[in-house]
Amino acid sequence: MALLNKGWRYSGNELNYVKEVLDSGFAAATSGSMNKRFEEAFAQKVGVRYAMTLNSGTSTLHSALAACGVGPGDEVIIPALTVVMCGYAVLYAGATPVFADVDAKTFLIDPADIERKITSRTKAIMPVHLYGQVCDMDAIMQIAQKHNLKIVEDCAESFMATDAQGRLCGTIGDAGSFSLENSKHISTGDGGVLITNDESLAERMRKFAGMGFKNIQAGSGQVRRSKDVFQNPSYLRHDTFGFNYRMTEVAAAVGMGQLERADMFVSLRRRAGLGFLQVIQETGCDWLVPQYTPSGYVNTYWTFALQFEGKEKRGIEWADFRKKYLELGGDGIYSAWALVYNEPIIQMLGKEGKFFPGLDTKQGGQFMGMCDNVQCPNAESLQPKMMHLPTNQFSEEEILIKMEALRKTIQFFS
Repeated sequence: MALLNKGWRYSGNELNYVKEVLDSGFAAATSGSMNKRFEEAFAQKVGVRYAMTLNSGTSTLHSALAACGVGPGDEVIIPALTVVMCGYAVLYAGATPVFADVDAKTFLIDPADIERKITSRTKAIMPVHLYGQVCDMDAIMQIAQKHNLKIVEDCAESFMATDAQGRLCGTIGDAGSFSLENSKHISTGDGGVLITNDESLAERMRKFAGMGFKNIQAGSGQVRRSKDVFQNPSYLRHDTFGFNYRMTEVAAAVGMGQLERADMFVSLRRRAGLGFLQVIQETGCDWLVPQYTPSGYVNTYWTFALQFEGKEKRGIEWADFRKKYLELGGDGIYSAWALVYNEPIIQMLGKEGKFFPGLDTKQGGQFMGMCDNVQCPNAESLQPKMMHLPTNQFSEEEILIKMEALRKTIQFFS
């Protein structure tokens, strides 16, 4: 039976914290009271010095890149297999995304191809920890140190995931970016969090996301220190360039409630992911190939990602497998996004320099050519075969139902 009430995810203290904000008449909006509490709790949860709340996981990436000094003329290496917003963030900064291939087994950015794609213009690398698993950060950090590059980790899908050394994603590079969009491990409906241990980087990221108010500091988004000073006609307010990427107090209130239950959310996702893996192993199914998790890594399974080889090995169509899974009690299978450089907007920018079809103005003329001669054979092969099984079930009972649906679907086609 399909889950009709998805509000179970917000049944903790979210409403109490929202009521606290509303009862204050949003008086805390200028001081960032609820945001500050959420930031401090998040920083403590992941073990870093600084955490800052923003309005989306895309604005977090943009702010981090800008604070790292990425700008026009620079290149940022991103995986070809990821959401287009990773490419957007690079474009927002005025830089050009360079597309690296992925590893055929882990589905994550391939360090060897990163090395091949580095040029004199490369300024940063954006490893994207897809589906719940951390990239090979040892190899990526070695490349970054060798070429003096910045590292911005996209952790949107891998909250609390760790590598073989026990390092949490987002804590290894220069900055870590988290999405709090509705499908993520914890959510504020939409929103994002940036983390770092670098004080000067934290201040730049926070100021960039806070319209450049000079009072903003690494550990505080507070804009007004004294109303008497702030409202003086001679007071100068902004000393850096910035965007209005701040998180609302209500969203931060929801985030507080979510963070208190984060361990439970992650545990359920891991139980679901490991349950699907168990079914594939027990049935001996060799035409569903799960994302490979290296020994010692902790995958937090934002989704259970696998490569569907049913057509090659059994003559089974991707869509037919999905349809049967739904018929037998599954709750949906999702495809992978198109590769970033295959999205129509990225193609149009690369070929014509346009933001909008039908508009002659070349607002992105500097990006022309960015899709020329792109070679990512693993990503090209994987993308049409990718399957994502949802792992956001609300109970052990619901997880068992989905496991059984997968088992029956495999048996049906076997």
